[in-house]
Amino acid sequence: MAQSSYEARLDRVIDYIHEHLEEDIRFETLAEVACLSAYHWHRIYVSMRGETITATIRRLRLLRAADRLANSDMPLAAIALRARYGSADALAHAFKDAYGMTPATYRASGSHAAFKAANRARDSNGFPIFVEALPPTRCAAIAHQGPYIQIDRAMGQLFSQLSAQGVMPAEPLMMAVFFDDPDLVSKDQLRSQACVPIGQGDAVAPPLLNTVLRGGCYARLRYQGPYADMKDAYRWLFGVWLPASGYELDDAPAVEAYLNDPRDTPPRDLLTDIHLPLKVPGC
Repeated sequence: MAQSSYEARLDRVIDYIHEHLEEDIRFETLAEVACLSAYHWHRIYVSMRGETITATIRRLRLLRAADRLANSDMPLAAIALRARYGSADALAHAFKDAYGMTPATYRASGSHAAFKAANRARDSNGFPIFVEALPPTRCAAIAHQGPYIQIDRAMGQLFSQLSAQGVMPAEPLMMAVFFDDPDLVSKDQLRSQACVPIGQGDAVAPPLLNTVLRGGCYARLRYQGPYADMKDAYRWLFGVWLPASGYELDDAPAVEAYLNDPRDTPPRDLLTDIHLPLKVPGC
């Protein structure tokens, strides 16, 4: 069986997991979705995706829980239930193992809390910003429509296709482009792309897209912490730093570059460069 066929089968598994994340997910069902032997499919998954299916499901459920903790007032018991934990205590144990703090502590003082405080204080100097010129960058991309927090879904499909088409870079850089304002556009209509820079001579075929990221000046904020926390960082960049900076935004989307891998990096240690496009003469 060709590698592309295996990749497509595992992509179906990931799609199924995202669509049923708040339901009971049985290994036998995932084997059926993959159309692979119930005895062997998980070995194939681990070898090709770099983590067990249990780790994938746990990581995605806790990521969704972290999003609700940072960006909503949903009660802890309800978050635990939707994350498929039997109680708030069970969620607290799993969450602390992954995020280094309990859900209640995370909600009160996670990495998002400093940006919330800077937003309230209108502190435009609270975090270092670097204005720098970046070259145009050719990328292979997969389009994603839906909540930005689920860009991981498109990222998995992107890496599958890069591998199947034989254009995987030796050291791939995960990036994403976000086209819509999540405070104006409903979650299910948000448009984004998962991207990986590729060589100028690399040819890609559908469903991969050819995308060229804009060259020019950007304001860069290096964010450390869970991906779910970055909403308040964006609000600080757009609503506090930018008006005080003297710069003007260019008509181009924001870009994120992910500097380490969520499969083997604790959420509190994840590093993301957030780039805002600026209009700077001569840049």
